Order: sequence, then C-alpha cells, then structure tokens
Amino acid sequence: MDSGLLFSFLVVDLLLVCVPGADWAYVIATALRGARVPRAVAGLVCGYALHTALATAGLAVLVASSPALLTALTVAGAGYLLWLGWGVLRRPATPEAGAPAPGTDAAAPAEGRPFLRGATISGLNPKGLLLYLSVLPQFLTLRGAHLPVPAQTATLGALHMACCAVVYLTVGVLARALLAARPAAARAVARTSGAAMLGIGAILLVERLATL
Repeated sequence: MDSGLLFSFLVVDLLLVCVPGADWAYVIATALRGARVPRAVAGLVCGYALHTALATAGLAVLVASSPALLTALTVAGAGYLLWLGWGVLRRPATPEAGAPAPGTDAAAPAEGRPFLRGATISGLNPKGLLLYLSVLPQFLTLRGAHLPVPAQTATLGALHMACCAVVYLTVGVLARALLAARPAAARAVARTSGAAMLGIGAILLVERLATL
C-alpha cells in the first residue's frame, strides 16, 4: 500500500481513538478497580479484530444494510454498556478498596472477566462497525494497487487495532498511576466512567430507535 495513505489513515485513526468513549470509560474503570488493564485492552482489540474480519470478508456491508441486524447489534451493545455502567456507579472501587489481592481465591474467577467484557464492548459496538464502513474505505486503493482490497482492509484494520492497543494501555496506566494515591479522585473518575457508559449506551439506543 502507498505509505502516504497509510500515514494519513494513521493520523485520522489516532484522532478518532483518542476521543474518549465507551472504550476509554471501560479501561479507566478497569484500572481503578485494580483489574489487569492489559487483559481489558486485549479484549477490546479482540473485538475490533472481529470488525476487521467482517470488513475483510465483506460482511460488514451486509450487517450495515440490514436494519434488523444492525438494530439487534445496537440494542445488545447499548444494553451491555448500561449494565456495566450501572455496576461501576454502584461500586466505584479504587485500586486500594476494590481489588482482590493477587494470588487469593477471590482473584481467580475474575481473571478472564476484563478480557471478555472488553471483547463484548468493542465487538458489539456499532460505532466500530461504522468506522470500518465510513472511514476505512476512503483509504483503499481500488485500481492499480499491489494488494487486493481485502488485504488492504485487513492491513488498515490491523493498524487500527495497534492504535487502540497503544492508546488504551496508556490511558489505563496513567489512570492507575495518577489516581492510585487519590482515593476520592479515583472514585469520582470511576463514577464519571460509569456515567459515561450509561450515557453512551442511552445515546446508542436513542439514535438507533430514532431511525426505525
């Protein structure tokens, strides 16, 4: 692919990823609960791997062109965000107050939860699907390209996943480092993250139901 197109996509994608949203809110809440941020970020990236696979196979267009399927996806994703956001608001744990000690029995069952929740959030996020449908195609070379369109799509999708990994890991590490010694501030940020999940979930529902 043309290096200029790749760089342009990288700039645009970084700007989009750096805009706080459901992913940010989940990473921050995970960090403040003392859970493993890399697992949460890996889950989010895995969800976007699903979007990349759908776009590469041409199935993303099918999903977007089916109002019933897109509505079901939106309702499922919004409902999950509302459930997670309510849980964070009910228990805005801090690294000192809410995390099981490493190696204890309480920590074992929760090992896979950050990954699964992250994958569910990004995998069911219709905004991610629309990103692949509205932004990514603008950077594809349809004629005279050395790579076929599916390979280009997979390349740009992998670049998006890398941007997500770098930005979200940074957000999680900074959230934990800056707020670990400030329990009151950590609780306030956790509540804000929970409220953000609730708000984003509600907006997704309203936006989708308004188009029916």
